[in-house]
Amino acid sequence: MARYGSIFLLMALGGPAAAADNMRFSGTLIEPPPCTINDGGEVDVDFGNRVGVTKVDGVNYLQPVNYRVTCGPGAGAWSMTLEVVGTPADYDEAAIESNVEDLAIRLLQNGKRFTLNQPIPIKLNAPPTLAAVPVKRPGAALKEGAFEATATLLAVYQ
Repeated sequence: MARYGSIFLLMALGGPAAAADNMRFSGTLIEPPPCTINDGGEVDVDFGNRVGVTKVDGVNYLQPVNYRVTCGPGAGAWSMTLEVVGTPADYDEAAIESNVEDLAIRLLQNGKRFTLNQPIPIKLNAPPTLAAVPVKRPGAALKEGAFEATATLLAVYQ
């Protein structure tokens, strides 16, 4: 109740209801320079045709994720994040679910697990090194066959 009384008192001391504008807001809208990942193409990691079903252990078959973020002039002044958007395997939050049961592709950022669907700050002139490695559900036996996993790599201005 005292709170309402205080507000009323301030309004009463403020004088008449008609007041001149005493605040000003201004700024400049600009558009960040355009950026692309791999010149708008796909980021493709090919593990080849010799991934042994009994050798998938989260270490064997490690491959670099070759990507390149290219921006127009002035991009260095902006803060940027990198995010991999995809469906994580229920047994590994850093692994993208594949089309083969019990098989996923784990992403690593500078050698450590990259958590999917969470943006990380990056420097445009020194983006993190990413790598991918096949992993399987603990205790699972994989079956022979082709596999594929997909995700979206996003570079976003902040």
